Amino acid sequence: MNVMLNDPSDPWRREAQTYPVLPQDTIDRVRPYGEHQVVHEDSIAFTRGDRALDLYLILNGELEVHAEHPIEGRQYLYSYRAGQFSGEHNMFNDRNTLLSGKLIAGTQFIRVPHDMFRALITGEPDIGEMIMRAYILRRAGLVRHLKGGGVLVGHRDSSELLRIQRFLTRNLYPVEVLDVVVDPGAANAMQELSIPLSALPALVKPDRQVLSKPSDERLAEELGLFEPPEEGVVYDVAVLGAGPSGLASAVYAASEGLRTIVVETLAPGGQAGTSSKIENYLGFPTGISGEALAGRAHIQAQKFGARICVSRSTVSLDCSKKPFEIGLSDGCTVRAKAVVVATGARYRTLDLPNYERFEGQGIHYAATAMEGNLCSAQEVVIVGGGNSAGQAAVFLSRTARHVNMVMRSGISSTMSDYLVQRIRNSQHITLHETSDITGLHGENGLQGVSWSNRKTGQSFERPATNLFVMIGASPNTEWLAGCVELDRSGFVETGFPDEGELATPSTPFRTSKPGVFAVGDVRSGSIKRVASAVGEGSVVVAAIHQFLAKAW
Repeated sequence: MNVMLNDPSDPWRREAQTYPVLPQDTIDRVRPYGEHQVVHEDSIAFTRGDRALDLYLILNGELEVHAEHPIEGRQYLYSYRAGQFSGEHNMFNDRNTLLSGKLIAGTQFIRVPHDMFRALITGEPDIGEMIMRAYILRRAGLVRHLKGGGVLVGHRDSSELLRIQRFLTRNLYPVEVLDVVVDPGAANAMQELSIPLSALPALVKPDRQVLSKPSDERLAEELGLFEPPEEGVVYDVAVLGAGPSGLASAVYAASEGLRTIVVETLAPGGQAGTSSKIENYLGFPTGISGEALAGRAHIQAQKFGARICVSRSTVSLDCSKKPFEIGLSDGCTVRAKAVVVATGARYRTLDLPNYERFEGQGIHYAATAMEGNLCSAQEVVIVGGGNSAGQAAVFLSRTARHVNMVMRSGISSTMSDYLVQRIRNSQHITLHETSDITGLHGENGLQGVSWSNRKTGQSFERPATNLFVMIGASPNTEWLAGCVELDRSGFVETGFPDEGELATPSTPFRTSKPGVFAVGDVRSGSIKRVASAVGEGSVVVAAIHQFLAKAW
């Protein structure tokens, strides 16, 4: 590798894991899955935008890897040499590859066809583990170093720019941001590519095509992030939503041989994917970010063959047909024998004047590294007293000048004790209990937040440019009306008794419609924890098997 790196947490610095060299005995085990080849002149192995790539295991010689930068042009990144294998995250799906590869004359290699790749991963689990770890780290490195993706030009505090950046980052697509206010390169790019101010924010693709104010759906289409449902296929199970419960359902269903499709509006991980750090999830004693956990679960589901369709919403479910017909936001229809509803919930908002005007321009619903950078050395306000608010407060207190937690009553009894103790003992966090937000101030963006204490009548106003609203969520279930029973708040009722010829053994996740199950936050009475959501998503697969055995 020719990259100078100093940060030990950088994936590109962890060469033994990111770019491992396979020993001879391991290479010999890979041989049966591919074909020994040699190139006698420089040859293209793969090109940016290709799908369903083959794997190249270099025996001797060199495979150069390049990225296309929309402004700076072609960039050499690194080379695979003897004992190293090609590929990254996209090998597990049908998305566009981000990079190009060139085989140098005289290079010998084993070429594993794409349709044999999963056979290698599952047939040689220790090799598969090594490859999967390397692919996760390689994509993390591309995202971290902004290589292989696009350039986003606009005002950094623009709600539209933040929406685009958030969608791309959460879908692990590298994106470099050029702020027209502070980055000289932004003006140069606008002039060179003839981008008018009215077109901002604009994403410049590696091929220099300019996407002006693109929707999430268009971004997914143009960048090759969207994998459409397979035409004419009836899936064994359709998982609607890719939060922790949905991803768990996909992993277990696909690993047990069920043809599985997942439909997700934004990005894998759901609300949990925005958590800065989850410290009480089993098996991660030092904690793990929601984004990292979601990324691992995402690739794990794809490892077993689950198809994940990002950037499409579920708008209808026809329960009267067999198989069920699921309508998507782009007009397409997915047919499935069984359905898992895991659509989670959407963030609740505050009833305040000008609230909508500040959404995306100071108001946030998640505290990830992206929001953390916006808040560096600034005073911030968090509304809420649950786990999400607590995690955000602890995370932001590391970089923000000060964090104010405003709570309608007090810290929730459901907040994990480790968070309560850290918050109460932190000198960088101030609790404002029994208080309500009363006003938002600013012209082009949020510049101040006011609140008052209901018991004392004392009022506060702070020059905060970032407000994090974490006051719970409402279920995403409008599209289910008439198909399954909902409770008064719109959550899906489950636990219905067995009845009829297609009765399955009792399960707490069975809805009023046989063959339709609900798991995670969308289910009435569920415990709003990542671990419980994962548990529900995995356990429901047993009931799906039982239903399919009787109904199909």
